[in-house]
Formats: sequence, C-alpha cells, structure tokens
Amino acid sequence: MCCRAVAGCSGQQDFDDSGDPAGFSWGRAAGRELTVKFAICQELYENLPWVEQCRLMAAAGYRGIEVAPFSIAEDLRSVPAGVFSRMRAEAADHGLEIIGLHWLLARTKGLYLTSPDASVRRATSDYLSFLADVCGQLGGTVMVFGSPQQRNLLPGVSREQALEYAVEVFGSAAGAFAAAGVTLCVEPLTPKETDFINTCADAVQVIERINHPAVMLHQDVKAMLGAESESIPVLIDRHRDLCRHFHVNDTNLLGPGMGSTDYHPILAALQRSGYAGWVSVEVFDYSPGAQFIAESSIQYMQRVLSEL
Repeated sequence: MCCRAVAGCSGQQDFDDSGDPAGFSWGRAAGRELTVKFAICQELYENLPWVEQCRLMAAAGYRGIEVAPFSIAEDLRSVPAGVFSRMRAEAADHGLEIIGLHWLLARTKGLYLTSPDASVRRATSDYLSFLADVCGQLGGTVMVFGSPQQRNLLPGVSREQALEYAVEVFGSAAGAFAAAGVTLCVEPLTPKETDFINTCADAVQVIERINHPAVMLHQDVKAMLGAESESIPVLIDRHRDLCRHFHVNDTNLLGPGMGSTDYHPILAALQRSGYAGWVSVEVFDYSPGAQFIAESSIQYMQRVLSEL
C-alpha cells in the first residue's frame, strides 16, 4: 500500500495574518466570528505515497487528515513498529494533523459488529481497542464507525439482538477508547448502505445504552439526506450535545458544492450549536480527480462561511 512509503520530507506550517493556522476558515454569523476546522478523508489519495498525499492535502488548504486504515494495510496489526509515528511526523511536517480514523473494519476478515458469534464480537471489540491505540499514536482523537458491510443484520438476527451486540462490542472497548484519548463516533448510514443504524435516533439508542463519554455520535450530510425525515439543521441542533464529528459531502457522492445541497443552513447550524470539532470532507466518487474534488470542496465551504 502506498501509505507504507513513509519517508522523510520537509514542510512548514503556514499562518495567516492573525497568527492562526492556515486552513481554518473564518466567517461571521449573528455578530460572532466563527472558526471551522477542515479535514479530508485521505482514501481519496490512496494510490499515492503518504508524503505526496500530505503535500496535496496541505496545498488544497486542509489542516486535518482522516485516515482509512485499509489505505495502510488490511489489518493494521501487520504494520511494522514505527510506521504510525513516522506518518504523524510526516503529516506535521506539512502543517497537518491526523485527526482520526474511519472505515474501521473495511477490508478486514473475521470481524463483525452484529455477529451472533460471541468469539467474533470479542475479536471485533479487541480490534477496535487496538485501533484506538493506533489512533492515539497517529495523534488522532476520533474513530468513526461506519463499516456498513460489517454491521448489516445477519440471517436470524433481529434488530434488537443486533442492538445488544453493538452495545456489547462498543461497550467492551470503551475503556480502551478512553485510555487512548479517543472517542468512537457511531455513524448512521442510509438504507442503501446498511439495514442497521440508519438515523441519528438509531445511533443515539446505542450511545445511551452504553452511557460512556468515549462513545458518541457522528453526523454525515449524505447519510442524513438519505435516511432522515427532518432537516439537517434540526438534527444538528437536536444532537448538539452528542455529536463529536461531522462529514460533508452530497447525495451525488461528491464533495460539498459539487451537488445540489446548499451548505449555508448546515454550516450556520453547526455554528449555532457550538460545534468545535472537525468538518471532514468524505467523497465516494473520485472520477473528477482527487485534487479537483479537494480544492473545490474547501473553496466552496470557505465561500459559504464568508457569506454567513
């Protein structure tokens, strides 16, 4: 995998005139200045060496990287010692922070959130605990649990049983999340992607049963547009106390500003809610080109912020 090619390179953090890190976009709403921290999910650049990924993400204006483990290895337990610390250092050389992980179980084998097999659930919980340690080594504080193909309802498993299994897996690893300084964020996904945890309310069921500060909510624009009956601003406001991470994209699988969704009410709602986390671009259609998508997405969001 290209991310294994972690070699030395130099870079320098850029600062704007106020002394704040570049890539933090400023706007004004209700008479208050607001700051949004923009990150990007790096599997968009998966086939490039890690150093080149960092260079391109920084050049586009991002200051946060969200890492997909499969872009490093199918099972991160196979990665040699020292790789994660080198990745973190290379990112920092470019003025970038690795904010966390997502696609946690994608391309793994023998792991499944809602399996009726207790040994599979234990293995899944153990791997999530291991990923929390990796996330900490990378400097990240968030792990987004989407992994739709590793949570679908299996034959004979009811929704209530699946809920119990998910609570067991996440709850068993919650102590490891906390020890690593990481928050596991449960991501609702559309019915097209999975038949388990489709709405924010579904995710909150899991979160409330676990009742641990290291297990919280993730919100994704595409997912909310495809699964919810209420508007995104309403959902942002309702779950403001639980949401710890936020993905931006559109139903056409491209980035913000590249589809029909107006981000003015979305970013305004995040600002009103007091959200202080990262806003991370996650796309699924790479056909326009990685750098075009990255640059178009952040430029659109910066323009929206300037208009609030």
